[in-house]
Amino acid sequence: MTNDYLHVALIQTGLQWEDASANRCHFEALFSQLPDETELVVLPEMFSTGFSMKVDRQAEPMDGKTIYWLKDQAAIHRKVMAGSLMIKENGGYFNRFVFVHPDQTIDSYDKRHLFSMGQEQVHFVPGRDRKIVQIKSFRILPQICYDLRFPVFSRNRNDYDLLINCANWPASRSEVWKTLLKARAIENQVYVAGVNRTGIDANKISYSGDSMIIDPKGKEMVTASNGKEDILVVKLSKSSLDQFRRKFPVLPDADNFSLYL
Repeated sequence: MTNDYLHVALIQTGLQWEDASANRCHFEALFSQLPDETELVVLPEMFSTGFSMKVDRQAEPMDGKTIYWLKDQAAIHRKVMAGSLMIKENGGYFNRFVFVHPDQTIDSYDKRHLFSMGQEQVHFVPGRDRKIVQIKSFRILPQICYDLRFPVFSRNRNDYDLLINCANWPASRSEVWKTLLKARAIENQVYVAGVNRTGIDANKISYSGDSMIIDPKGKEMVTASNGKEDILVVKLSKSSLDQFRRKFPVLPDADNFSLYL
């Protein structure tokens, strides 16, 4: 593998409501189907529980069973394992996107924009920092679901190459999901990977998935089957991205601004 390429896999599937053990078991079976060349595996938002607000019963510490499991899977498969889950830390609860590396190191981002219409802000502490995660030659901006609606927070200041959004995005707003993913790719001249769940949760909310990876021109590189379990795998090229940016240099003309968090 050269440093130029990053092989990314998105796992779109249903989630068992508030059953971390069952979800871990299911994902473990899906990991066995991944191509050997896969380097980064991304799971949906709250992949171990579904979009539950029962933080007192479902949240885990950073040394809990699910993080331990992710470390184990990253080491076994020699791939970076990523996705969001409920974390309890320092007396608060966070919707945390973690990247667990094969060497057991962890990068993380706490969801900044909490979904007020789902009362997420009542139960979780909003993140403060905008994080960039480095994997090979790719600088990655992690975001979680509702973050996608806020383009200022996503603005590329020549500091990232791939935006990853893991979500529990309802089927009733699927066109919004697909449109915003493409908009973020075009306006920021980056690859965008969006992974969403399927099925119906305990609140009777339906999810159609619509997971996809989009190139910097807004073209769908791969798209998941609607409403079905699917694994998307794509090889991203950093040199192709750099060449496109040189040929059509939009970012240097962007407005300067300061983002106060």
